[in-house]
Amino acid sequence: MKLADNSYNAALTRNDPKFKLWRNAGLLITYKCNAECEFCYYNCSPSRGGLMPTDTVLSIWHSLKSLAENNEKLHLTGGEPFLYYEHLIDILTQAKRQNLTPLDLIETNAYWAADEKIILDKLKQLDDLGMHRLKISCDPFHQEYIDIALVRRLAQTGAELLGPERVLVRWQKYLDEPMDIKNLPEAERAEMYLQAMKDYPCRLTGRAAANLALLRDLKAPEEFINKNCKHAFLGAKGVHIDPFGNVFSGTCSGIILGNVNRTPLEEIWQNFHPRHDEIIKTLFESGPYGLLEKFPQLEKLKSETFADKCHLCTTARQRLFENRIAPDTIGPAECYQ
Repeated sequence: MKLADNSYNAALTRNDPKFKLWRNAGLLITYKCNAECEFCYYNCSPSRGGLMPTDTVLSIWHSLKSLAENNEKLHLTGGEPFLYYEHLIDILTQAKRQNLTPLDLIETNAYWAADEKIILDKLKQLDDLGMHRLKISCDPFHQEYIDIALVRRLAQTGAELLGPERVLVRWQKYLDEPMDIKNLPEAERAEMYLQAMKDYPCRLTGRAAANLALLRDLKAPEEFINKNCKHAFLGAKGVHIDPFGNVFSGTCSGIILGNVNRTPLEEIWQNFHPRHDEIIKTLFESGPYGLLEKFPQLEKLKSETFADKCHLCTTARQRLFENRIAPDTIGPAECYQ
């Protein structure tokens, strides 16, 4: 596909910024996770559910191939995808049979890495099925739930089997210097969270827009007037897709661009025009403060304070979700409850 195939791009002049082709996709196999990290963009937890069917994964994979001309990168994430390990194997087995581009990576928090044999058995199987890289989450937020010994074992054994260049630890600093964060007093834990956000900034969406955001310096919403999201929408080179087929631009969880169970991904890209949806148009042109101006239900937010425009956006959308406004765009419930 070419840039001009998109409905927004088609009306632009040669020098206007274009809506990028999607070349990357992260598939949230499930919202279910054994952890409940404070920074999670998607509110994943043990009480969540959903499981993306194999056929849906394969359909997205083919669509991404059409969009990216064999330069696509697809990764499997969650939630915690290893909670459904046999499902992962089924996905990769079917993808290999269909000669799809090898999977770029699988993300995990390493909860399952109880011993070396378990690790070797799983990683050998995944390697044989074409997994290129393994990404291990390692930060103070995960260390509140995951024993560092599991992470260290998986990182070491994985590097020995696959090669160190194929095992990514996010973040190596916290593997080298782990934090016993779950045993810290509340004030010290908060300080550690704040330092982690300074070291490796995270987007204040999902659960991160709750307690974590309040640890940051807060500003009046007027600070974000005219700070629009145009670049965020146009510049996103990839999407995340949840277990129910909802498509999110980049890591903007809870703003639905379309659903692959109703429309193929390449058609969602072709038809995307920011001014065809009231919520997206407002964010595109005016940013999250524009939502406060547009919806009377958000008037009270003008007297509150926010860490950044993503925090303001998530809070505003939370109120709109609770008032059942624009449910086709503001959803699903997993991102807001």
